[in-house]
Amino acid sequence: MEVRWDVMLIILGTAVVTFLPRVLPLMLLSRMALPEWGVRWLSHVPISVMAALVGQELFLHEGKWAPLATNVELLAAIPTFLVAIKTRSLLGTVVAGMVTIMLLRYWVA
Repeated sequence: MEVRWDVMLIILGTAVVTFLPRVLPLMLLSRMALPEWGVRWLSHVPISVMAALVGQELFLHEGKWAPLATNVELLAAIPTFLVAIKTRSLLGTVVAGMVTIMLLRYWVA
């Protein structure tokens, strides 16, 4: 088996580029005491990222606004959201979402 050095360098380069932005902030911030406002601000980052990802998937289809009548993902999100609020269970939420999307795709499509 032949080792192609250009492919090997690309793999190593992408590994370094992926590794550094994750490890350097962790190393620097673990040695510092953040002010209270900084900790509060950072606590909102995961929710913001998740909202941006979910919102894009629910409201856009191929880069354009999806019509509500054919947007089964948005329709499936409603009972999924209600199950998530009621049960506070990740497994229950995922199962409810999967079952709802399967049924809607079966009936609508």
